[in-house]
Amino acid sequence: MNIKRNIIFTLESRKKDGVLITENVPIRMRVNFASKRIEFTTGYRIDATKWDADKQRVKNGCSNKLKQSASEINASLLEYYTEIQSIFKRFEVEDVMPTPEQIKEAFNALHKPVSEEPKPKKEALPCDFFQVFDDFVEDCGRQNNWTDSTFEKFAAVKNHLTNFREGLTFEFFDERGLNDYVGYLRDVKEMRNTTIGKQLSFLKWFLRWAFKKGVHQNNAYDSYKPKLKSTQKKIIFLTWDELNRLREFKIPFNKQALERVRDVFLFQCFTGLRYSDVFNLRRSDIKGDHIEVTTVKTSDSLIIELNNHSKAILDKYKDVAFEYDKVLPVITNQKMNDYLKELSGIDEPIRQTYYKGNERIDDVTPKYALLGTHAGRRTFICNALALGIPPQVVMKWTGHSDYKAMKPYIDIADDIKANAMSKFNQL
Repeated sequence: MNIKRNIIFTLESRKKDGVLITENVPIRMRVNFASKRIEFTTGYRIDATKWDADKQRVKNGCSNKLKQSASEINASLLEYYTEIQSIFKRFEVEDVMPTPEQIKEAFNALHKPVSEEPKPKKEALPCDFFQVFDDFVEDCGRQNNWTDSTFEKFAAVKNHLTNFREGLTFEFFDERGLNDYVGYLRDVKEMRNTTIGKQLSFLKWFLRWAFKKGVHQNNAYDSYKPKLKSTQKKIIFLTWDELNRLREFKIPFNKQALERVRDVFLFQCFTGLRYSDVFNLRRSDIKGDHIEVTTVKTSDSLIIELNNHSKAILDKYKDVAFEYDKVLPVITNQKMNDYLKELSGIDEPIRQTYYKGNERIDDVTPKYALLGTHAGRRTFICNALALGIPPQVVMKWTGHSDYKAMKPYIDIADDIKANAMSKFNQL
C-alpha cells in the first residue's frame, strides 16, 4: 500500500483586532492524506519575517524570542517530519489505511510528557549509541553552524544506522562490524560506491568525535579503508555554443514561466553564483559595476564584477518589485531543476560510469536531463578558464580557496583549448 500524503510546516494564521499577527507566531505541522487534515503544534514560535515559506524552515542565522537558533528549530522540524513519515510507512507495511486519530495517537506517543517525578538530565552512557549520536549532531551543528542540508544529511545517517541493526554499540564497529555496515549499504540500500564512501565518512566523523570525548576506546575506524571502486564524477556544464542555444531557445507560449528560470540560470552562468546566493541576492548587493555577497554556504565575502550578459539580466528586472527586495525571480531549487530539464533541448549524450560493489554500470543520458542549478556555476568556471582567465582570478570570484578543487575544471578547460586549436587543421 502507498498512502499519498503531504507534510507541511507553516505559521499559524491568527489576527488580533483584524490585524494579522506577525511576531512570535506558532509553527504548526499540517498533515494531509486521504482527503483528511491533521494539525500538530511543534512547540516553536518565530517572527514571520524570519520564516522561509518556500523552504518551510526558519531562515539561516535567525533565532526566536527564547534564543532558540534556526539550526535548533529546523533540526526539530526535520525530526518531526521523519517521525510522521515513519508512522505512515508502518501502516503501509501493515497494508492499513490509518485514521487521523491513529496518526495523531502514534505521533503523540513519541512525545509523551515526562513523568511527574523530575528526572535528572540524561547523560550519555558509553553504550547509549544513539543518544551520543544526538549529542554529536547538536554539538557539531552548533560549533560549525551547520546548514539545514547538513542536519538533513545526518538525520539520514541516523536513519540508516537505526535500520541497519538494533542495539548498536561502539564496540560493534570493529573491522567486521564496519564491513557489515558497508555490505548493508551496498546490498540492502543498493547505494553506489561513491555514496557508500560518503556515508562511511559521516560515520567515521561521529566515531572519531565520540572517541575524543572519551565515550569509547574502539578506534578501528581510523585504519578502516575499504576498497570501493569509483570514477571521478563528470562535471556537467554548458559550452558557449550550448549557452547561445539556451538563450535562443523558443519558449512555448503556455510556459512563459520558463523565461524567468532561464534568466536566473544564465545569471549563474555569467557570475558563478550558487543557487543559494542567487536566491539570497538583494538590490543592496548590487554596487554599480559589481556585486558584493556573503555566501550562504561558506560565509565568504566575494566581489564579482558584472559583464554585459549579467548586467543585461539585472536590467531586465530592475523595475520589477520582488519580495524581500530580491533582484531576480528565483523559485525553489527543486522546481528550478525540474524546469531546466524542459528548457534547453541540449541533447548531447553523456556517459556516466559508476560502481555498485564490483559491478560497473554505464548510463548514457542526454545532457539536458542532467542539468541542475549547480551546472550554472560549473559553466561559469569552465568557460572562464577556457577564455584564458587565470585560475587565481576565477577562485576569487567563486570563493574557492583550495587549488585542488579547481583542478578538474582546469583539465576541462585544457581539453576545450586543445579541441579549439584543432579547428585550424580544417583550413
